[in-house]
Amino acid sequence: MSMSGGQGGRERLVVIGGDAAGMSAASQARRLRGPGELEIVAFERGHFSSFSACGIPYWVGGEVPERDRLIARTPGEHRARDIDLRMCTEVMEIDVAGGRVRVRDVDSGDESWTSYDKLVIATGARPIRPDMPGTDAPGVHGVQTLDDGQALLDSLARTRGRRAVVVGAGYIGVEMAEAMINRGYEVTVVNRGSEPMSTLDPDMGRLVHRAMEGLGITMVDDAEVTKVLTGEDGRVRAVVTEDAEYPADVVVLGIGVRPQTELAEAAGLPLGTHGGLLTDRAMRVRGHENIWAGGDCVEVLNLVSGQEQYVPLGTHANKHGQVIGTNAGGGYATFPGVVGTAVSKVCDLEIARTGLREKDARRVGLQYESVTIESTSRAGYYPGAAPMTVKMLAERRTGRLLGVQIVGREGAAKRVDIAAVALTAQMTVEQMTALDLGYAPPFSPVWDPVLVAARKAASKVRAG
Repeated sequence: MSMSGGQGGRERLVVIGGDAAGMSAASQARRLRGPGELEIVAFERGHFSSFSACGIPYWVGGEVPERDRLIARTPGEHRARDIDLRMCTEVMEIDVAGGRVRVRDVDSGDESWTSYDKLVIATGARPIRPDMPGTDAPGVHGVQTLDDGQALLDSLARTRGRRAVVVGAGYIGVEMAEAMINRGYEVTVVNRGSEPMSTLDPDMGRLVHRAMEGLGITMVDDAEVTKVLTGEDGRVRAVVTEDAEYPADVVVLGIGVRPQTELAEAAGLPLGTHGGLLTDRAMRVRGHENIWAGGDCVEVLNLVSGQEQYVPLGTHANKHGQVIGTNAGGGYATFPGVVGTAVSKVCDLEIARTGLREKDARRVGLQYESVTIESTSRAGYYPGAAPMTVKMLAERRTGRLLGVQIVGREGAAKRVDIAAVALTAQMTVEQMTALDLGYAPPFSPVWDPVLVAARKAASKVRAG
């Protein structure tokens, strides 16, 4: 084993993970500190850097024609900016006391130690694979990296049958169901919950369920996959639940992801209740002055509930990277937290949420009023006006906005941003009714659907 250290008295920043958080941090640190002052070394165990995992379902489904469109910056582009990015290199151990990491070349197996003055942990997340027979069989796919997406597309090219089973009905499950429909597959979604999209309340999830069935997707709720059956060729042939067997030529796992923090845990770094690393507002790992962490391997503060939450999203990862890079580069920045905004779609149905669900509010001891309204995306008389359902939660007595969920057609999802801003500003629903939002018949009714919900919530809070 060889050992390498910073050269010529320069500080060395080591980054573990070459995607959104890690390379945003490296790039931002480089903007603040020149190569003569700061050496930056980044390790990525895969074949791709700075790619959009969120875009994979749309590449698989055919809306994005080629893989390379999902790559924001290639390894060569990073190296051109004096960032020593080493691909296909996995970090095996973090020696906190010694200020070094042990790395292994994935292809050759050679190992060496690299010392650091500052360390960024951006190890991301990995798809949850159920612990049951058959999940490693050919034809069973997770979709977290571009390598995963390529493996799935290669698998589809080899598969003669046209039956796809998606396990899980969260964001990835719903988006992959759409991707397989677009590819001409018969799609069955097997979901452990009572309704798809557990990030919504069940009454809003029911709207998604109906729409998915309307697209020809077979929805199987309240069902747990117990095993995956394989054929004589070893490939997947069916998915089994307690009650039934569903034939499958390809299986996509959309059960969600968990933080990839085994390295950090082995190094004795602090983890939260969801298994993610715990950091302070500057994204420093708690109790460690020169170690930062960001992206899908950390837990973040939910500004509405006041509690730590695990929210693996590319938007946060990029913001974390900016904050980390600024601080590692000698500046100052903080990441205050999130309100829990997320949007998705399945074909032409748009799904959005921000803030707390009913069960989230109950869990943290908040009492609330809940209202649900039906409206349209545009003035009712204007061509293309489509129905939209908005659900809003407000705190009892104070009227503080707690959460919004929206399910509808074109023009529904991005309306949740109004609520995300209101949550961040800690507005009441009464205050929201006076918001001066843009209006013209092609864009909204005179009273925007979010404001209709706010009016109804405000009157309910007053009455309560």
